Amino acid sequence: MKQAEPHHNIYVDHHEHGHAHNSEGIVSVNAAFIIGICLNTLYVVIEAVYGVLYNSMGLLSDAGHNLSDVASLLLALVAFRLMKRKPDSEHTYGYKKFSIQASLINAMLLYIAVGAILVEAIKKLIHPTAVDGDVIAWVAAAGVIINGLTAWLLMKGQSHDMNIKAAFLHMTADTLVSVGVVVSGIIIHFTDFYVLDPTIGIVIALIIAWTSRGLLVESTRMSIDAVPRSIDMDALEKALESVEGVHHVHHLHVWALSTTENALTVHVVIDDVSKLNPTISAVRKTVAKFGITHPTVEVETHGLDPHENQMFDTN
Repeated sequence: MKQAEPHHNIYVDHHEHGHAHNSEGIVSVNAAFIIGICLNTLYVVIEAVYGVLYNSMGLLSDAGHNLSDVASLLLALVAFRLMKRKPDSEHTYGYKKFSIQASLINAMLLYIAVGAILVEAIKKLIHPTAVDGDVIAWVAAAGVIINGLTAWLLMKGQSHDMNIKAAFLHMTADTLVSVGVVVSGIIIHFTDFYVLDPTIGIVIALIIAWTSRGLLVESTRMSIDAVPRSIDMDALEKALESVEGVHHVHHLHVWALSTTENALTVHVVIDDVSKLNPTISAVRKTVAKFGITHPTVEVETHGLDPHENQMFDTN
């Protein structure tokens, strides 16, 4: 970025709030999450019971995975509700940041589940035991229905919010994993190839680890206020400096307020104070194209006496 030269300053603080979803969408999404939580909790119990009774590592590993799904759905639901709470004197940005913390917690829970699944699956792989292929297939088939239904319930809202989209993709992936367990159960029934059960458990664990890596990396980045991956800072700076009336910009900072809202602060140097309002308007439109909903702009200009500095509010 270019370094700023000494200037007399005019400060323009502008806060523009955007929301990626409407209240009607939140109501339907809340219902979808509640139904999904209930269905998946029931399925976790079914898988765990049958996994223990029939000594199936495939079912137990998938039960652990689905338990993390329940936690993920519950955390996401809590995050959505907290995001609706208004800011107060102690929380001037509200509780939006919790959506990021929820994503980070979810990612950590997923990898804890992966570790537990791998340990148990490797033990079963070293010492394979007989399992009932019919039971595995039927229980996993129930998972196909439950995970598929949950994904379908989230489908409508997944275009409005990153967390909903992640949940939708996660449940879709779970549906495909359950299909894989069904296939393994059928194969075991006809071949008695029992080692396939822990093998499926390991495959499931690796799939979870691979598909969750992006969630872990991005939620960690966002939790320390790193620039969201969706925003190209070089392109943003060039776009701002190409705005008519802008000489150059500096002190450009971007971070995530939540999983749906990004904030920006920037110093914009202009040459003509008489064109202040149209220039600021153009800057606001430019940052909006990059998905930034909460910009704060400080304007600096040449040619003013220091004693003439003023505060302009463009709200």
